[in-house]
Order: sequence, then structure tokens, then C-alpha cells
Amino acid sequence: CFWNDPEFNRYNESYFEQYPGVWRHGDWIKITEREGIIIYGRSDATLNRGGVRIGTSEVYRALDSIDEIKDSLIVCIEKKGGEFWMPLFLILNNGFSMTNDLQEKIKGQLKTTCSPRHVPDSIHVVPDIPYTISGKKTEMPVKKILMGQHPEKVINPGSLRNPESLNAFVEIAKRFSA
Repeated sequence: CFWNDPEFNRYNESYFEQYPGVWRHGDWIKITEREGIIIYGRSDATLNRGGVRIGTSEVYRALDSIDEIKDSLIVCIEKKGGEFWMPLFLILNNGFSMTNDLQEKIKGQLKTTCSPRHVPDSIHVVPDIPYTISGKKTEMPVKKILMGQHPEKVINPGSLRNPESLNAFVEIAKRFSA
């Protein structure tokens, strides 16, 4: 059960809503005809790109040394056929704008500090990054919004210190799903 969930509503929503009557753990897998399992990626905030597991904090730590960047958020979207889309979202410090040089600087920093698999597929400047009231980045809700889910289905807006920050991700999801 979940804390303060006496009717098991949140528990059932978390594990049984997507596939009614079937428990859903969180890894994207395929069971082969020989009953082997191929793990394609995670449905949680751990990024899994081409079999390399990436903690989001690795990316954030590498980007902290770039003066132009105020804040960042990264997710990895698993697509059909084992493809991935790993967008990076940034808030830039005052006086800076996204340029080709800055994009190359970001990619180079991630490639040398981490690995080539840490380099995002796309970089987007957003006005704000969503945080919970307790100060945690909300990677999973952003990922789910980018996968087409409605914001109110993925997070309670009252749990965010800046719920309006989700609007930019809703707009990005519309552009990329079209």
C-alpha cells in the first residue's frame, strides 16, 4: 500500500491502471519466442540509452559547470521499435541565448565528462523547470506529459511549487506528437 491511501486508489493507479488487471512494474521489456527477455529501458527517471543506464544527476552535474545554464532537466522517451528520444530542457542565465556554439559546448561537455550516450537528441530552452514543493525536479511527470498524458493525470498540481511550468512541456508534446 501507499502512505495515506487506505482505499488503495493511488496504489492501483500506479501499478494497475495502464493495463487493467495486470501488474506493471516499470521496465519496458520484450519476451522473446525462446522466453528470453530484452530490456529496452526504464519507465522511471533512470535513463537507459542503448543499454547504458544513466542517472540524471550525472547529466546535471556535468552541466553545472557551464556558466550559461541556470537549470536543466533531462528525460528519455522510449519509442516503438527500441528507439529513444532523449531531450534536454534548459533555463539559461540572464543575458544568454541558445546558439549553435552553446549547443556544441553542452554536447562536448556531456560527451567528455560522461559519455557519448549522455549527449541529448535535442536541446530546448524552457521558461521554468517543474519542482515539487519539497524542491525535487519532476522528471517522471514531464516524461509522461511528453508521451501524451494529461498533466493532471501524472501529478497533482498542488504538489508543485510552480505548476505553470508544465505548460511549456504540454506545448512541446503537441509539437513532437504531430
